[in-house]
Amino acid sequence: METVALAPVIPWPAVHAAVLVLDVWGVYFVAALHASCVVRPHVVGADGSLRLRYGALLDIRIPAADIADVRIERRYPDARLAAVDEHGCADLAVAGQTTVTVDLHRPAAYVRALGRPAEARTFRWYAEDPAAAVAALRTHGALDPI
Repeated sequence: METVALAPVIPWPAVHAAVLVLDVWGVYFVAALHASCVVRPHVVGADGSLRLRYGALLDIRIPAADIADVRIERRYPDARLAAVDEHGCADLAVAGQTTVTVDLHRPAAYVRALGRPAEARTFRWYAEDPAAAVAALRTHGALDPI
């Protein structure tokens, strides 16, 4: 869209070529990020461990023994991806919402998307079927039933 809009405004072919390359790269990046999020979803392991992922940008592994509580809780956070707030909580929102909250016995260390280290004691994340995700985490005996 911006390549077409800039064509009558900027008369230099070199600038048109540069903008076209940037536009094609931008479309490729967004498509690749979407594909990586679809291919690499959150996973509950056979041992009850939890693996929270955001495509190729973020991978947080939480052992089953560290999980204190898990519950369905719909929220609409304003924070950046996996940024830790003043309460020690990190949000992994999809479309601006989270549906599952996991509290830990001790903080989990991880590396944020741009390489900054962080620690959080609570993770809020999005699951398409939050009831199934909570049930899968509860069936391994580390948690008290609801």
